[in-house]
Amino acid sequence: MKFSLLTLFFCPFIFAQTQYPKEDFRAPLDIPMQLSGNFGELRPNHFHAGFDLKTNQREGLSVHAIADGYVSRIKISTFGNGKCIYITHPNGYTSVYGHLQTAVGPIQDYVKKTHYKEQSYEIEMFLKPNELPVTKGQIIGLSGNTGSSEGPHLHFEIRDSKTEFVINPIFFGFDKNIKDTKKPTISSVYVYPLDNSTVNQSKQPLLLNVALQKDGTYLASKVKANGKIGFGISAVDYDNVSFNKNGVFNVSTFFNGNQNYNYQFNTYSFDEMRYVNALVDYGRYKKSGQRVQKLFMKTPFALSIIKTDSLRGIIPVTPNLASIYRIEVSDYFGNLSSVIVPIEYDAATPIVNAAPVTSKYFIKINKDANFEKDNMSVFFPAGTFYDDFNLNFDVKNNRIYIHDDTVPVHSNFTITIKDDSYPEGLREKLFIGRFSGNGSSYNGTIRKGDVFTAKSKILGQFGLVLDTIAPTIRIVKPIQDKWISDQKKIEFVINDASSGIKSYNGYLNGKWILFEYENKTKKITHTFDDALLAEGANDLKIEVIDNVGNSAIFETHFFRSQQK
Repeated sequence: MKFSLLTLFFCPFIFAQTQYPKEDFRAPLDIPMQLSGNFGELRPNHFHAGFDLKTNQREGLSVHAIADGYVSRIKISTFGNGKCIYITHPNGYTSVYGHLQTAVGPIQDYVKKTHYKEQSYEIEMFLKPNELPVTKGQIIGLSGNTGSSEGPHLHFEIRDSKTEFVINPIFFGFDKNIKDTKKPTISSVYVYPLDNSTVNQSKQPLLLNVALQKDGTYLASKVKANGKIGFGISAVDYDNVSFNKNGVFNVSTFFNGNQNYNYQFNTYSFDEMRYVNALVDYGRYKKSGQRVQKLFMKTPFALSIIKTDSLRGIIPVTPNLASIYRIEVSDYFGNLSSVIVPIEYDAATPIVNAAPVTSKYFIKINKDANFEKDNMSVFFPAGTFYDDFNLNFDVKNNRIYIHDDTVPVHSNFTITIKDDSYPEGLREKLFIGRFSGNGSSYNGTIRKGDVFTAKSKILGQFGLVLDTIAPTIRIVKPIQDKWISDQKKIEFVINDASSGIKSYNGYLNGKWILFEYENKTKKITHTFDDALLAEGANDLKIEVIDNVGNSAIFETHFFRSQQK
């Protein structure tokens, strides 16, 4: 998605507040609303697109359509939102329900029919308005823990049906379900010297001491600087009942009383999600796990929620001028925390110098770049990164070293390796892997003769990996030659230690049957359907294929009598 940079700069800093319908929607669950994640929360490589609603640490709660409409999309995935239902409403909005254990009623019938039609667990369906209509309050599914969920909960979103922009659900009347009288917590404030500036005799970022004042505000230690500087904060929010950290709603900064930087989590597109890596101090996050939200843009990036002045939040510190910088962090309910930072000019000689630059390569974000050595190369299209930087690059010991994962990547770059040392029969078993620790991860690889290419959005060490080992298949409860008339399901653990599993299929008496895959446990599960079983003897076959074509087959034979 492209934005004119002019859209980033305007004053005064006022968000145009759309009037969203507040009475049309009911809550998707019957239990009191408790958040385990809120809209805009900072997540790995994305902003959170909705609410994560607690389900009392269990699965199987009824999930209701929040209003009349129709099921417009169903997606079943092993990652992401797992089993997910989309309902389009006549008022122009679409509600989304993710990580479901299962759909119910006619929706589940439609899902199961599609599984068997496409002979796949992972499916995506787009429906017309007259196919699966729903009414407000109708049970559409049961809450679960599918996909990339880290525990039982319901992921809930509201989108604009035309633009697909996600919108903060708090605007749709759900604020009445959440009690919040707590101020956001600003746990740390950092100051960044920019363009060879000095801050408190340091050319490296510094953590400022912050003290609570009698009026409830915080006062930071004085910043003595010269040149251009910027600030960053670590901040979280709490409500009265959820007892867990959530993201903040609004951040504003003021320089000598004039607002110079602001963002508020109202609405944004999926194209903007990855800009979370530009908003935070990515290097610090990768090294320490701390997400510091930068309150300036060294280089402009097209995140539409950010509104700033012409200096993009950067503060120029000049002689003979003492200044006041103020940071305000607030939640939707108006609870506000603020920090005052006094600033004065100081030309003192730095004691702490900038980190030494050892690289002889330099990346400019607005230009293509290609680096090559021996039989390996890397190509960065313009716009791959957020800021110009010095790149470490080398090829040695059959690996290409492309900096490290402390610099965020916005879009794919391409790695190319030429290697004719493997016989033709083994080349199809090779892939370009990214090495970390003692292992490697698979990158989708294209081979033309002895030339291998792959794309990545993560910097690091890469090289060719040979995978000739088939996946493994293990039955959880053996059934060979047994009568299992009372058994309701059958489970297998499937795994591949190198390139990873590409596909799996199960066959009962020669016909394809549905196995559901759970990536967290690596289990596939089939729930027996008497209509698919033979009276007496049954043959079951499982076939698993990895990403380079190695396959494994498991076969077993069991007996079953029809249930009465």
